[in-house]
This record gives sequence, structure tokens and C-alpha cells, in this order.
Amino acid sequence: MNTSSALIKYPSWLSSSQFRLAYKRLILPIALIALIASSTTREITVTTLSDAFWAVSCYVAFTLAIYHYLSSYMSKGNALVKLYARSRTHQVFFASLLGALPGCGGAIVVTTQFISGRVGFGAIVAVLTSTMGDAAFLLLASKPDVGFSVILLGIAVGCLSGWVVNKFHADDFLRPKVSDSDDVAVCSGEVEIQRLNTNTIEKKAINLQGIFWKLLLIPAIAIAALGSFQVDINELFSLPSMTIEWLGTGLILLSMFLWSLTKELKDYQSTVSEDQKYSGSHPIQKAAQDTNFVTAWVIVAFLFFELTTFFAEIDISQLVSGWGMWMPLVGLAVGILPGCGPQILITSLYISGTVPLSTQLANSISNDGDALFPAIALAPKAALVATLYSVIPAFFVGYGYYFLFE
Repeated sequence: MNTSSALIKYPSWLSSSQFRLAYKRLILPIALIALIASSTTREITVTTLSDAFWAVSCYVAFTLAIYHYLSSYMSKGNALVKLYARSRTHQVFFASLLGALPGCGGAIVVTTQFISGRVGFGAIVAVLTSTMGDAAFLLLASKPDVGFSVILLGIAVGCLSGWVVNKFHADDFLRPKVSDSDDVAVCSGEVEIQRLNTNTIEKKAINLQGIFWKLLLIPAIAIAALGSFQVDINELFSLPSMTIEWLGTGLILLSMFLWSLTKELKDYQSTVSEDQKYSGSHPIQKAAQDTNFVTAWVIVAFLFFELTTFFAEIDISQLVSGWGMWMPLVGLAVGILPGCGPQILITSLYISGTVPLSTQLANSISNDGDALFPAIALAPKAALVATLYSVIPAFFVGYGYYFLFE
């Protein structure tokens, strides 16, 4: 028998991909457990994770729940979408309003409407300028006064940008020729899919995320509110020292473990974009999915700050402040990146006091969120030019605030 020509048959389950890590998000909860297990980093990790859960996640979940409940009662006809199609001036104004909605749904509405020929190029510049993506939820939950001010500023700058662009470009500038079938289904200002093509593990994890926040939202926001008023929860309930901190750490680990199993990361877009949501899901379910996505990026930002400070024995706030006039440019550069994840990092650093408000403002104006992905896929030239146009007001707003107030 010629052994060189013999075929060796392996079982179907034994393949080159058997050791592939399908759910790469698991790296985050595993890394967190490793940091807690180490006596060197245990205290700082527990404190950071507890703060991330009680001071950020709970408020983000509460804000998102209100938002999704209100969205569920809104008209399914998208009245704003119909209104802004009447004139170029109205298009820009309503596009800015849609972009200012927290999340990426409103911006994706305008982006896909431009691609299908229903609105002009000025509208897409306006919406990309005014949108903050999911970072808006984080800013509203943590610093509502600043959050609303930034949103209003985004609307004003978006309108001005769109109207200026309309003076120089026709509505069909850089618009590709596509059919209406390429448009995205939108409901109540939020892009959703009619059916989730997920496996059993992902479906269970998604459902458990919803159950997690449905059971915990009210008691968690109550504890978070007490903590915001400087009430010592451990002392109030006669609990042993660090009990509430360890509870927050355990809950955030559980939420991150569930989040890690809801989506397989395949590329940059799947990494930095929020998870898709089923159009018929309960508002709490939608809030849970968005909350855990935001929380994951907040954890990365917070731990990066705390661990760098701890091991390098430096104050990052003072180090970064030494960059002075370069800081708005940092926020602007990160804002150019598609997706909500990098923008949440900047907002997290602003909330922690690491970067100044000028950096946050430059990032908020240049930030296009997830809306840039459908634009890049269907109209890459228009997406590139619109993004570059949004950089111009971001530069002036960021540096204007820096020189005037910082």
C-alpha cells in the first residue's frame, strides 16, 4: 500500500478552527478576573469596577430605559423623516435634530436617506456633525448639564455646517446610484433588524442581559443615587467594609460575561459598533444591550487610567494637561474613527477628569458614531468628504473653547 497516497479521514469536528476563540469579548471578563486574583491589583480593580457599575452603568441603564420606553410610544411613521424632505433648509435642520438623538439611529436614518436620494449632501454633513452616538448616553447619565449643552451645541453647529455646504454643493454631490432596496429599515429613529440571526448561546446571553437589568434596574439605581449623595451604603445597612464594592464588582463581571457571549467579533466594525437589536424587543432588553456595550468601553478607559497611574506612579491628568493646545486635536482625531467605542473612551476620560472639555467638544463634533459604516459601505466618497467637512467645525469649536475658557 502506498502510504503517501493514503487519505486519512478526521472527524468533522476536528478542524483547524477547533481552538479558535469565537467570542473574543471573553478576553475582557477573563482579564478582569486575573486583575482581581492578583493581590497587587485587586484593590484598585475592585474599586474601579465598583465605581464603573454604581456611578456609570446604573445611570446609563436608567437613561437608556427611559429613552427606549419613549421611543416605543413614538409614531412608527418617522414624521421627522417626512418633514425634512420638503426643502433643503428643512432637511439640514431636521437632520441635525435626528443626529442629536442619543445613539446612532437618527444619524443612520439620514445617511441611508441620502444614499437612496431622498435628502441632499448638506443633510448628511449636518447629521454627522451633530451626532454623538452612544457616547451621548454616557455623558447625559454622568453629567446631564454638560450632556444637554453639548447636544444643543451639536444641533447649532450641524445646522450651520449643513447650510454652508448647501451653498457650495448640489444635493446629489457624490451620491452613488443605488436602488431603494439598499435603504435601511428604521423604526422610531432607531435602526433595528426584524430577526436576529444568532445561535443558541448568543440568544440565551441576549435574553439573560435583559433579565439581569430588569431585575436590578430599580434597586441598583436606588443604591447608585444614595452613593451620589455621599451616603456610605455599607454603614447605612450595617454591612461589612467593602461589601457594596464587591457586590458592584460581581455584578459588573456577570454583565460583562453575558455581554461577551452575545456577539462574535470578526472585524473592526463588529468591535466598535453597538449590538443589533430585534425590533420587537422590550425596551429594557434594548437598554440592557446598549448599557453593557457602553460599560465595556468605560471599563477599558477607567482601568487604563487607574492602572497606568498606579504602575507608572504618574498622574495622567497632569501629564495630559501638559499637552496643552494639542488636546482638542486628540479628541478630533479619535472622532474621525468610525464606531461608538473609541468615542466612549474619550467621554469616559473626560468624565474622570483626564481630558478637558475642549477635547470632549472637538470629539463630539467630529464623531460620526456607527452612522459612518453604512455610508462607507454604500457611498465611500461621500462618507469621506462629509467626515472631513465635519472636522472643520470640530477644530474651531474645540480650539475656540480652549482659547476662551481653558
